[in-house]
Amino acid sequence: MQPEVSAADARKLFLAAQGLCDDPGRRATLGALEQLIERLGFVQVDSIQRIERAHHLILGARLDHYRPELLDRLAFEKWALFEHWTHAAAYIPVALFPHWRHRFVERERRMRGARWFKRRLGKQPDALLEAVYGRIAREGPLRARDFERNTKRASQGWWDWSPEKTALEVLWHSGKLAISGRDRFDKIYDLVERVFPEAHAAPMPGREEHVDWACGAALERLGTATPTELAHFWGTVTIAEARAWAKTALHRHRAVSVLVGAKEQAKPLASLAAPDWEARVRRAPPVHDELRLIAPFDPIMHDRERLTRLFAFDYMFEAFTPAPKRKYGYYVLPILEGERFVGRLDPRHDRERAAVVVEGLWWERGVRVTAARKRALGRALEKLAARVGATSVELRA
Repeated sequence: MQPEVSAADARKLFLAAQGLCDDPGRRATLGALEQLIERLGFVQVDSIQRIERAHHLILGARLDHYRPELLDRLAFEKWALFEHWTHAAAYIPVALFPHWRHRFVERERRMRGARWFKRRLGKQPDALLEAVYGRIAREGPLRARDFERNTKRASQGWWDWSPEKTALEVLWHSGKLAISGRDRFDKIYDLVERVFPEAHAAPMPGREEHVDWACGAALERLGTATPTELAHFWGTVTIAEARAWAKTALHRHRAVSVLVGAKEQAKPLASLAAPDWEARVRRAPPVHDELRLIAPFDPIMHDRERLTRLFAFDYMFEAFTPAPKRKYGYYVLPILEGERFVGRLDPRHDRERAAVVVEGLWWERGVRVTAARKRALGRALEKLAARVGATSVELRA
């Protein structure tokens, strides 16, 4: 009979693996930040600045005294991170770079087979790719704007990229260029061997070795997982590969088969867990009850089905939903209290007035809005304001 992992234990394993059981008030040093990102595996990058960019919100939810300049130092001075894709654009520990060679190869194969490849790059795509690569090789790091457009008007979005901008992205996705810095949010491209010489020189792991690493590392960061969840975590292996890995891991006693309960009365889900999952639950520190404001692109938010199953919390990102059709708001941050989501709010950063303005606040059904909870929310908003450089908080809800 398969052991059953309760929803409470699955939540504890997940939150502990994702750094949300640790004391958020600990020192936010460069070393602490590097360890945190290694623990998470990656931090999703996003450009929306309604309140603050997602990567800063993700890290700030785990380190109260985090500041964006720490991430810049880690990425562009210490060169401990590289920027590429998991399920989305992300900062990834550079130690994992050799494993991304598998993604580079697959991504280039897919791009070359796409209809847009010649449409955006022209009739001689390889000649353009060589020209763009050659110019960076000769001149050093360049931005997309350093390549002349054929027209005088500015680009209207990714669908209107110049051929040179498209070439830069193709070369980046295929691992020939790396991001060596940012000019505001514009990427600065350089040859990957100049940015990450040691990582570039490291050999590419064999496919079996890569699948073994990807699935094992994903399980460590999820606590419990199905093969599909393992495959989706990094986005570098197929579901079929993850299923085959699961069979081997069970046979070799590197994982055990469990049934994971749901917070609501739903059918338990057949999953995998580490063989010592019960000991891990006992070792996990208590989750701090201080309220944390969670980014829409936080790792614990990525899989909406998992979120609903483990936390009974239904969330939809509504920034791209027309305003009249939104249920809540433009950039809503869930409110995590210990192991429970107790509400959500829609903040924005009014940079002219240096204020964090909360346009909407919604507590979950059954949550008592006590004086203590209000004070805790006030502290969470003050921390957020301090991180984004605001001097006041306005609650308009």
